[in-house]
Amino acid sequence: MHLNYRHLYYFWVVGKEGGMARAANRLGMSVQAISTQVRDLENSLGYALLKPAGRGLVLTEAGTAALQHAEQIFQLGEQLPEVIRQALRSPELRLTIGISDGLPKLAVRRLLQPIMQEPNLRLRCYEDKFSGLLADLALHRLDVVLADRAAPANPNLKVYSHSLGSSAMAWYAPQELYKEAKRDFPQSLARVPVLLPTLHAAIRLRLDQWFEDLEIQPSVVGEFEDSALLVTFGAAGMGVFPAVQWIHEKLISRYKVKRIGPCEAVQEQFFAIGTEKKVLHPLVQRLLPEKKI
Repeated sequence: MHLNYRHLYYFWVVGKEGGMARAANRLGMSVQAISTQVRDLENSLGYALLKPAGRGLVLTEAGTAALQHAEQIFQLGEQLPEVIRQALRSPELRLTIGISDGLPKLAVRRLLQPIMQEPNLRLRCYEDKFSGLLADLALHRLDVVLADRAAPANPNLKVYSHSLGSSAMAWYAPQELYKEAKRDFPQSLARVPVLLPTLHAAIRLRLDQWFEDLEIQPSVVGEFEDSALLVTFGAAGMGVFPAVQWIHEKLISRYKVKRIGPCEAVQEQFFAIGTEKKVLHPLVQRLLPEKKI
């Protein structure tokens, strides 16, 4: 079936105006001409759209369904000029990002800083497990994945890891635990309550190795998948916790915690993972550190 949209438009006006005479008046046409156009539409669809009711016409069931669809079609048509004007005036730069659940959330804003001043930015962020994000990336549902580790070698997933840099870790404490944690740090971590990320975060294995190298048995009272929750509970007094030094200023100003001491032997890594060996997306290019010549 080849649908004649002019016939559909005339029928839509009849439905909106509530009759042939009003539709003819709105369109500046004769009632007979409008009636002929609607009849042609009915013939092409194979269903009656209008039926007599008293001195006028009412919609049939098929007519009601057709009018609903026509309403959507012509409303979109009415919006088209404005959509085009907006597109020409301020074209959007879209970036769809997957954020690994092991990545420190307070560091994400810093990673995205190079693009945050883009006036036409349309940013979409999704958080999920690392493996799930890589699958979505391979299916081109995401433009880039931000993660705390490089993508593993996998012949079935053609993805490429680009380093965004690294940050040393440090230990922080709420006010009530600061003095005790500061005294003979880092051995104090065997006495004061400690909060750690779960093993889903790449940094956890490095922290465990750090404790082992120093022969410290930490007093772990909480483990968190979400790094923002870890900081929130730590700041509320549950325990001392590690965090990347990138977010030092945010921690002390927003959460009112104090830095106990460094954990520089442990580095948090940051990666942008994409489907291109040479990054082509202009916004992803701006996220990568400039290469020194």
